[in-house]
Amino acid sequence: MNFDTSTKSIVIGGTSGIGRAVANALRERPGEVVVASRATGFDISDPEQVKRFFEEQAAFDHLVITAGSQAPGGKLTGLDLEGAKAAFETKFWGTVGAVQAAAIYIRPGGTITITSGFLARRTVPGTFVKTAMNAALEATAMILARELAPLRVNVISPGLTETEAYAGMDAEARKSMFQNAAGNLPAGRVAQPHDLAAGYLFAIDTPSVTGAVIDIEGGALIA
Repeated sequence: MNFDTSTKSIVIGGTSGIGRAVANALRERPGEVVVASRATGFDISDPEQVKRFFEEQAAFDHLVITAGSQAPGGKLTGLDLEGAKAAFETKFWGTVGAVQAAAIYIRPGGTITITSGFLARRTVPGTFVKTAMNAALEATAMILARELAPLRVNVISPGLTETEAYAGMDAEARKSMFQNAAGNLPAGRVAQPHDLAAGYLFAIDTPSVTGAVIDIEGGALIA
């Protein structure tokens, strides 16, 4: 995909972590990059606000959604179902609603790249909500790649990534977590935000890629 001064990209979740890395990578190219997130007052789970946002942005070329949600863990028998529904409302329905609102404004040749997570296809007891939510997004993206064609729709599926999402942890505990994870991954390292950004750019740049799930998880799915 060629970028020029008229190219416009929107990154939802673009003020921190993976989303910020994607936005920064896009800013190195010609064109405009618009970011929206909780930090800018954007609530992806509010359909009316989402609709107004895209109406105001009007025509653009690339949509990237990295916005996520906190999901309750634990076995189903003791799961907080209200918390689970709230997580789905934000990440799953928020993503679907944003795509619905945005699609009519994306120019021919444009792309939509959404975010799932490796637990969509990794069986880990106690992660029912994340698994179901991310698997639903991956299945939905395949349908959307057909329905919205010739717009291209793809999914990036991250594994553990070293972002400020873990800043609330004790520094030593955080360091130990990343070291232990890296030791168990075939790649021998935990992903950095710029690793993920490269995946989003690949999905945007490669004309023959659509309906794909691109795993960037250090080999966690085969470990």
